[in-house]
Amino acid sequence: MNDSILEIYELSVRYQSPAGLVRAVDNVSLSVKKGEVLGLVGESGSGKSTLGLAILRLVPPPGRIVSGSVLYNGLDLLKLGDEMLQKIRGREISMVFQDPSSSLNPLMKIKDHFVELFRSHDPSSSKKDIEERSIEVLRRLGIPPERFNDYPHQLSGGMKQRVYIGLAIALNPKVLIADEPTTALDVLIEAQILKLLNKLKRELNLTIILITHNMGVVAENADRIAVMYAGKLVEVASRERIFGEPLHPYTNGLLKSAPNFLRKERKLAYIPGEPPDLISPPAGCLFNPRCSSRFDKCLTRHPPLIDVGGRLVACYLYGG
Repeated sequence: MNDSILEIYELSVRYQSPAGLVRAVDNVSLSVKKGEVLGLVGESGSGKSTLGLAILRLVPPPGRIVSGSVLYNGLDLLKLGDEMLQKIRGREISMVFQDPSSSLNPLMKIKDHFVELFRSHDPSSSKKDIEERSIEVLRRLGIPPERFNDYPHQLSGGMKQRVYIGLAIALNPKVLIADEPTTALDVLIEAQILKLLNKLKRELNLTIILITHNMGVVAENADRIAVMYAGKLVEVASRERIFGEPLHPYTNGLLKSAPNFLRKERKLAYIPGEPPDLISPPAGCLFNPRCSSRFDKCLTRHPPLIDVGGRLVACYLYGG
């Protein structure tokens, strides 16, 4: 029995730049299980945010999806007409973007954002009904009703993020894509927002794709973790297996470079070198210029993502 709500097959996204074609997402296949929190991690530029945008066909120009499929309950989102896709966005699959300050219209009150959302999916909604439903959503997020008539600039960063999450869940979606939802927040507000997302997951039976560069965030919140490097998946496993025994050298490097006060060695490790140029990537495994475990085969072609004891890894150390 297939328990996946999203199935991504061989998805590729390219950006045309003056210097050439950028391989932002390269032949990615990934399943998302119903009711789980899937952590999607990697350095800046690894393609994780582009993958999230591609699921809803929101990749901005000059980017374009060049191949692949995204199946939502068996329906290929990449083949839907615009009208049908618009019905799925927000109602079935929602997205929380990195910076709510740039996502909320500064000229519209909070209530106007909710009115626009509800009316776009149900034009017959009455003003009273929209107001009642919106205030109930905000109350669930800890925002008092009197803030309903405020403009975005009157709210703190944490409150703006709560409002944006409220807009994302207002239509009771099945899947929530949260792209770096705590990037611009201090650590205390970050903890509150993540606690809120977990609460909403339980109450609404949400499936969440949590996109982040912060290994501490996925350690506390993800059920499974998918690691991206240079537009490709390099490892997918449960949280326990990723943190207990990372297989890919890049995953291992990410974990070692994260602060951990339980370590005896307090000096932070780091991954040497720089992420590859996605216009002219290196031959062979894309991580090989930075990898201390590389050998001759790593210099010829990028390894496929293979099953190793019930988890996925793209590394010649384990076959392929």
